[in-house]
Amino acid sequence: MRAGSLLHDIGVYRLYGASGKLDHTRYLQHGVLGYELLLEEGFPDEIRRFCSCHTGMGISRSDVREQGLPLPVADYMAESGEEKLVMYADKFHSKTTPPTFVSAVSYAAQVRRFGENKVVTFKAMCETFGVPDLAPFTTAYGYALV
Repeated sequence: MRAGSLLHDIGVYRLYGASGKLDHTRYLQHGVLGYELLLEEGFPDEIRRFCSCHTGMGISRSDVREQGLPLPVADYMAESGEEKLVMYADKFHSKTTPPTFVSAVSYAAQVRRFGENKVVTFKAMCETFGVPDLAPFTTAYGYALV
């Protein structure tokens, strides 16, 4: 769980060019890139999966095909409780500049564009894991809550 929490976004580093700029157009690929990076470094599959299975509310092979996503056709779905918790927790902090905290209501509205099934999955996770109180974090870090 700890390793997955720390490493799930490591693939983002492969999106930086020589100039130090992040290639935002390929951001969706960061999970697969992280999986590949950890494979090259000899990490076990149970750790690598945190990278490839945390994006959105999971990406199915039919999502890849139907949405024409720039990913190898495969299922990128969180399966274990630990994978699901890391995926869920990742939804409450944006990668924007400046960073923001994201409310459950805002995330549900954002994920709706990928299908009502993604909203249903997110709401089920809210019930399973609870909705975090982000107010103390907005105060401590000065980030807006959207």
